[in-house]
Amino acid sequence: MAERKSSYGYDDLLACARGELFGPGNAQLPYPPMLMFDSITDISEEGGEHGKGYLRAQLPIHRDLWFFPCHFIQNPVMPGCLGLDALWQMTGFFLGWLGEPGKGMALSTGEVKFKGMVTPATKLVEYGVDFKRVMRGRLVLGIADGWLKADGETIYTATDLKVGLAKQGA
Repeated sequence: MAERKSSYGYDDLLACARGELFGPGNAQLPYPPMLMFDSITDISEEGGEHGKGYLRAQLPIHRDLWFFPCHFIQNPVMPGCLGLDALWQMTGFFLGWLGEPGKGMALSTGEVKFKGMVTPATKLVEYGVDFKRVMRGRLVLGIADGWLKADGETIYTATDLKVGLAKQGA
């Protein structure tokens, strides 16, 4: 595994998507266009809302992003499921960053609330996940709460995001 850093740029995230950051058979991010952030601005094993670690990421919004022309015609918005997927992506990245082996998979979430939309007029989306628990056994499991901010305003929240890492042969 590469050196554990406190922030990661776009090239680092692409290396993770190719399986190069955490090693073969371990946590990977999806490749663009499904990669829903372009940098991790801060990651720590300590701190956060629950004191168990956190991750922060961001995505500058451009009018030509792939999802705007197809969701919805004449009313372009980022699908809410993509924001939720970004939070799952971040949760899985955190587990790989901790050095835990295995392929990631989103398992579930508790409650999701949307109170706004990401539109082509939005300039910046910021994401955060705050860990409640990391279980390290046969199945590695991360449980976190997450949020999405559009231009500084929190518009999505999700509780109990669960992502697991399945080890090969398990």
